Amino acid sequence: MTFELSPNLTWLFTEAGPSPADRVRAAAKAGFRLVDTWSLPPADQAADYVVALRESGVTIMVVTAPIAEAGDAAQLQANLAALADALPLAQQIGARYFVVTGGNILAGVEPREQRAALVEFLTQAAETVAGSGVGILLENLNSRVDHRGCFLDSTPETVAIVREVGRPEVAVLYDAYHSLVMGEDVQTVLSGVVDQVKHVQVADVPGRHEPGTGTLDWPKLLADLEASGYTGPLGLEYQPTVESVASTELLRRVVAER
Repeated sequence: MTFELSPNLTWLFTEAGPSPADRVRAAAKAGFRLVDTWSLPPADQAADYVVALRESGVTIMVVTAPIAEAGDAAQLQANLAALADALPLAQQIGARYFVVTGGNILAGVEPREQRAALVEFLTQAAETVAGSGVGILLENLNSRVDHRGCFLDSTPETVAIVREVGRPEVAVLYDAYHSLVMGEDVQTVLSGVVDQVKHVQVADVPGRHEPGTGTLDWPKLLADLEASGYTGPLGLEYQPTVESVASTELLRRVVAER
């Protein structure tokens, strides 16, 4: 099968400059119809962003929810308010999902308490976005290299939390890079849970650069994803060491050859 690619405009197409709209146009010119990003556009750039998206036909898959620690019970109401405030702009730009992580390990808070607070936030956040057209994806990070001290670094635990929340608005973002850095096996962690996974992100390992810079077997990764039943896009969340379009060539070729 063919996976559609969705470059992350925080790290890719920076050659177009700092404007989110210009990066959208550059991605579209390179043939991409989907993009990921981390931040919502600044208020003074939102109108141009919307125009660029509409004119190019590009869809934003994911944007990071602009909240504080999702697992901090003391910040629950502030986080829900921040999410509600950001929702109209996410709708305006047509983003499909907000991404939420487990945040950092909180000093003086028992893990079970932090987990419960994360579940509570996600449960109430589901109510906030219900019917809006914008969902929520919970993503686990790696605690070995990029996010030391992060609270949620396990794919099975992330799936368990999403299942406990039990809301259609909340699903899993599986980042293969983070998963592999943590020593997880792709086939094992995705077996029987792909119904919970709505987006997948990739980068080479080690290094978190473009495909071909590390030791990752890309045909095997795609085969493992296909075997799991995943059929959605692949978010390209890596730091390129070469020009953006050139950095996508290997993965585009591997995908095309499937």
